[in-house]
Amino acid sequence: MSATNGRRSLQGAIAARRRSRLVTGLRGAARAPADARAPSEPGIEHCDLCGLAIPEDHRHLIHLAQRRIVCACEACWGMRSGDGDYRPVGNRTLALPALELPDELWASFQIPIGLAFFMHSTVTDCVVAMYPSPAGATESELHFESWSRMCELNPVLAELEPDIEGLIVNRLADPPVYTIAPIDRCYALTGAIKASWEGISGGPGVERAVRGFFERLAVEVS
Repeated sequence: MSATNGRRSLQGAIAARRRSRLVTGLRGAARAPADARAPSEPGIEHCDLCGLAIPEDHRHLIHLAQRRIVCACEACWGMRSGDGDYRPVGNRTLALPALELPDELWASFQIPIGLAFFMHSTVTDCVVAMYPSPAGATESELHFESWSRMCELNPVLAELEPDIEGLIVNRLADPPVYTIAPIDRCYALTGAIKASWEGISGGPGVERAVRGFFERLAVEVS
């Protein structure tokens, strides 16, 4: 293994540990049925598939049909990674500072806030847009023509791995931030906002959650 590949592998492992900590905020909406797990113990994470206690730096899978992030022990991760229902989440975080997204194109996505992520679902064979809300990740109907135009302007989006990666768009920032990230990180953003939401507008807790999320994401960029 070259020194460059070695550094990338180490960076990927560190990023995975960070993602496993952040995804805790969305587990209430992304866990397996209760009968698949041992009784919850305060401060202890458990595998969503077998109930075994797992460390903070555990691995994640995505259930494709349910678009559900699954926390997994090493054994379950290994067994289910090749399962037709599950895939390991992505392992790269790539900043796209030159991404082109004109205001009129963004408006055509009909997303009510300036924060969302896009992912290609192989189950539905389409690209979906998800934005954060008090209820968690909310899907916005996406027009095929709009996404096609987005890809024409930004050929790099052809590299977006279906199911396991997402394009995070933060137009609340100045300048806007565009990042390809593992899908568990995408859902971690919506989970953090859901956990911090207060009142009608979200309150200062949401602003802190968004700012903190993107500060951590910037550190993980490869």
